[in-house]
Amino acid sequence: MSAKAKWGLAAAVCAGLWLVHDGARTVTPPAPSAAQAFAAGPRFHTDAAADPLPPSQPLRFRIPDIDVDAPFTGLGLGRDGSLDVPPAENRNLVGWFRQGTPPGSRGTSVVAGHVDNASGPAALYALGALAKGHRIEIVRADRQVAVFTIDAIEVYEADAFPDTKVYGPKDRAELRVITCGGGFSKKTGYRGNVVAYAHLIGVRKV
Repeated sequence: MSAKAKWGLAAAVCAGLWLVHDGARTVTPPAPSAAQAFAAGPRFHTDAAADPLPPSQPLRFRIPDIDVDAPFTGLGLGRDGSLDVPPAENRNLVGWFRQGTPPGSRGTSVVAGHVDNASGPAALYALGALAKGHRIEIVRADRQVAVFTIDAIEVYEADAFPDTKVYGPKDRAELRVITCGGGFSKKTGYRGNVVAYAHLIGVRKV
């Protein structure tokens, strides 16, 4: 994935189209606590890992703990070299970079989705509410379900996004799930990104 693609992904899902006002209080998506960061230790939730799978197209993205069950769309690159994002009008949709590593295969696979749209919360609205050890499931076209465990969830300001840490290649099957977060400005939208880091721990048949 090119540097332009990396930065495009980090920024493009962060428009921030929805706010709910309750008196003087503005409701914003949940943010991960410091306890969910890598710095809180250990480096990984568990050392257990499953062998990487052959490449296969992802079909559905599931996070049972926050009731997410969304179809995938493939994401390409825009004319400026940045990564496209899922259509904003469909709240229950996530995307993966189809020129990159398919989820469950060896390397770092990237999934991106909106936190909201003009109508309300989107598929990854509650990503920041997850914790180390929570599971992510990806149903693939080869009729296998790749099961990941979350190692950490971190939030970054847009001007301090650690692209090498997030997108760098890995020898095992790893997953990054990215949406927007890091505070909200009415003028500029969300100020950064929430990133969940996970690795493959199991596989089962559909």
